[in-house]
Amino acid sequence: MKSSWLWWGITLQSLWLISAVNAETTVKQAQRITDVENFNTSAQLLGQNPQESIIITKLDFKPTDNGLEIILQSPQQDQIQPLIFTNNNQLVIELLNTQLDIPQGSEFVEFNPTDDINEIQVTSPEATFVRITITGKEGIPTAQVIPSSDNLVLSVTKGQTVVSENNEIEILATQENQTNNTYFVPSSSTATGTNTRLLDVPQSIQVVPQRVLEDRNVRELGDALRTVTGVVEGSGRGTSVFGPGFIIRGFPSNESVFRDGIPYFTLAPISTTDIESIEVLKGPASVMFGAGEPGGIINLTSKKPLDEPYYEVSATIGSFNTYQVTTDLSAPLNEDKSIKYRLNFSYENYGSFRDFVDGDRLLVSPIITWQMGERTNLNFYGQYVGSRETIDEGLPASNGKILNLPRERFLGEDFAKFEQDQYMIGYNFKHEFSDNWSFQHNLQYLNYKPLRYAPLFDSFDEETGELSRLAYSADGSYNRFFTDAKFTGNFYTGSVKHKLYAGVEYRYNSERPGFQFSDLYPSINVFDPVYIGRPFARKTEFFRDDRISRIAFYFQDQVEFSPNFKLLAGFRYDYAQQNRTAGFVGEPRDEFEQNDSKVSPRIGLIYQPVSNVSVYASYTTSFNPSFAASRNFDGSTFNPETGQQWEIGVKTDISESFSITASLFDIRKQNITVEDPNNRFFSIQTGEQTSKGFELYLGGEILPGWNLTAGYTYLDAFVSKDTTGLTDNRLPNVPENQFSLWTTYEVPEGDLKGLGFGLGLFYVGDRQGDISNSYSIPSYFRTDMALFYKRDNWDVQLNIENLFDNTYFIAADEFLGASVGKPFAVSGKVSFRF
Repeated sequence: MKSSWLWWGITLQSLWLISAVNAETTVKQAQRITDVENFNTSAQLLGQNPQESIIITKLDFKPTDNGLEIILQSPQQDQIQPLIFTNNNQLVIELLNTQLDIPQGSEFVEFNPTDDINEIQVTSPEATFVRITITGKEGIPTAQVIPSSDNLVLSVTKGQTVVSENNEIEILATQENQTNNTYFVPSSSTATGTNTRLLDVPQSIQVVPQRVLEDRNVRELGDALRTVTGVVEGSGRGTSVFGPGFIIRGFPSNESVFRDGIPYFTLAPISTTDIESIEVLKGPASVMFGAGEPGGIINLTSKKPLDEPYYEVSATIGSFNTYQVTTDLSAPLNEDKSIKYRLNFSYENYGSFRDFVDGDRLLVSPIITWQMGERTNLNFYGQYVGSRETIDEGLPASNGKILNLPRERFLGEDFAKFEQDQYMIGYNFKHEFSDNWSFQHNLQYLNYKPLRYAPLFDSFDEETGELSRLAYSADGSYNRFFTDAKFTGNFYTGSVKHKLYAGVEYRYNSERPGFQFSDLYPSINVFDPVYIGRPFARKTEFFRDDRISRIAFYFQDQVEFSPNFKLLAGFRYDYAQQNRTAGFVGEPRDEFEQNDSKVSPRIGLIYQPVSNVSVYASYTTSFNPSFAASRNFDGSTFNPETGQQWEIGVKTDISESFSITASLFDIRKQNITVEDPNNRFFSIQTGEQTSKGFELYLGGEILPGWNLTAGYTYLDAFVSKDTTGLTDNRLPNVPENQFSLWTTYEVPEGDLKGLGFGLGLFYVGDRQGDISNSYSIPSYFRTDMALFYKRDNWDVQLNIENLFDNTYFIAADEFLGASVGKPFAVSGKVSFRF
């Protein structure tokens, strides 16, 4: 089960080779850029006298609605000739034959001068010119000279620049961000809490941008994550207390889904209608997100109000009587655009290839942004999601494999259902004290009321083919409250640059579920099913009344010793208190109280031999308190589960729109509760699970119009310590090998402009169905395709899933069954913008 030293040696050598090749390529590119710069700064070329330097006496940055203005004062401003070009995703403005004589000195930095610009750096590399380097938060800013009789004024706006052969910039009229049109994502805030280049994050993080969601026409989070390395779907749709599950680097993502950095929990499948992008942080993340599993977290970035009016309506019709209608509306509410709104609405009614299975979902998601002042912003948001669908456990397993039954065969009852109403409301407040210091405060309340009502699989008789079933129901009300306060600051200690992130957080959850699980429902023969069709009476026989509160404070510093060496270090202190009451109706209740605390550190080092290559190493940790009602033989509480990850890797932007990440990791999860070998009615904490492997991800725009996201994962996930004979068993639902590729080409110009094609390839290796490895799920290879046409204000697209109609299984329930993958399916979508 364990990886060989040879395999580790080969993968380490591969990482080194990627770094070396890209470093060499970048050095050569940088040399060519330097040659161009030296040529363009030649005084003879400009027709200037190199002995007569132009003195700049004032340099100001003035924020505007579209970006900012750089204002230069000089007695000779009419002689200043700015040279504008791009270099490594930055906008560079060189003022030739100039010198600075200003209060700020000859070199200084401005952090976050606007919402769209991370940093402006002013330097004087030589006495003959001044260089202004501008780093945008998303995409590369653009610049142009605007007329002024008194000063030289450069207008800088967000957008994409196009570099011509002589490296001078071509100004584009559009304000559309490049990341909306390509699969390349240069930065993220999930890993650090601040908008940070992915190259400056010493941990694997993968972003699924809006363009990928649109091209694949996905409607649920599970489908959207198919292009993410190291992530597979788990079980539990409609039945689990954790909702539909995902497995990240071998470990379940229970309670590890966030929305804009705030915990987001639901038992229903998550719609992507109001989601702008999906960010997956790999490995333990307790320093940023608190208690959780060591595999990683999923952060959903919601759609935000836009500066300009935007109205879109779309309709989708697909196989199995599926249809969906969506609207996405956004506009300013007043003349100065200080108040803006965005409203996402969708209704989906979906059938299934499975007999008697269907569902529907309604989503309403409004948000209002109020720009209270130049440096103060307030967002109010809400969400309602109503979900209903048939509970379907798939096909049962026997004799080490899934039974060979027709994939459409349903072994529940048509009255089986999952229903849930979910409400969320909250606000986000941000105030900037200065260009370098800011404060942010979030508050959110979430409530969901699920009902799960169905005959569930209980046991299978191989001789008769009878599947016994349990009359199961569960309902209740769940409330989750979250609030925090945090500061971000940029400062220097000598020549060392710091980005500080610190805050405090409070969470309070209350849960009052009730359960029914003791009565049997009539069995069904899996080979010749006869459905009963008779609902059973609901009655609560077991209940819980839980209150969980958590308080935490955290501190993080992103340190830049030089452009080549960077450090990310931080820690988080969590205190968790559980008060749980449980019991059978009519009997004395049991009460449990448990308090846990933990410090979770993180540290990462980055070496950048050139600006677009990062070699990194990191150590990250996680913790997760045990369930308070579970106790040792002596009645004492269990310690929290803990996790640690060591990771090394290489990241490189091989162009301004394409990146590669390769990583090696080793994760250990300890304090796992296992059966006591001396008393099987009790548990002890000696268990450990290990997951180690290799990931390779490629994503971005290869050529104009040609986008690609692809990845490969090798994962060795197994039980490394146990007292019940499970040592070396593979972890359930975790494939050793996984590969995904999604690529599209859209004709960029000419008569066929807007016509595009897409191809998707998804391979998932064989998996074990449960921790005992009593049955397995076969591997599968799925092919998807797309055809689309985008013209002016309308789009039309056709998507095909499982082109070759292969039979496959998505995941096992880790007990008796496995959910069946969709056969050949077609969907058509039409969108209008006005």
